[in-house]
Amino acid sequence: MALISNGTTVFDAGSMASGFGSSMVFIKKLTASSSTTLTFHNGASGVVLDNTYKEYLFTFKDIHMNTDSARFQFQANAVGGADFNETMTTTLFHSQHNHAGTFTRLAYGSTSYDQAQGTAFQNLSSAGPADASTERSQVGYLHLFNPSNTTFVKHFISEFNDAESDDYCTTVRVAGYFNTTAAIDEVRFQGSTGNFNGDICLYGIA
Repeated sequence: MALISNGTTVFDAGSMASGFGSSMVFIKKLTASSSTTLTFHNGASGVVLDNTYKEYLFTFKDIHMNTDSARFQFQANAVGGADFNETMTTTLFHSQHNHAGTFTRLAYGSTSYDQAQGTAFQNLSSAGPADASTERSQVGYLHLFNPSNTTFVKHFISEFNDAESDDYCTTVRVAGYFNTTAAIDEVRFQGSTGNFNGDICLYGIA
């Protein structure tokens, strides 16, 4: 049985037609279990982070900090790098709403949350809860654009949604760029302090 849309065959006999389903490709899933860091390094353990794709997508599922008020962060290495201290310029803003409906906010984060030619790990989330209940967590995504290009800086954008322990829903949006023309081939995620749990998946986008 075939699936045909506007005269074009999408599925036939259980198979997807050529040219469909290849724009976003799953590459690797890493799971944190009281982990200090998770690292995606091109060529290691099946990770692809090179010129195969011009855009890479990281998805974050049920990130849970083991230390109260820790923030989820990331940094990268250029090819041959080892210290996860690439120079970046970033901006961060967030929106909030509480359970009671008595508080709302849309605001620029603060100068302590973004970077101006900084080399620290970049915050992607608000302060995550570490209460005993596992119902509260953080989810989100990070797009990294054309990391293997050796002409332009390396742009990224992210969005995180947090269910905070003080009954706030907080959405954090970050944008920025690694100020280097060297190829980026390694990305690391961590909490600002302590360990964390959750799944991170990497996809390549054609």
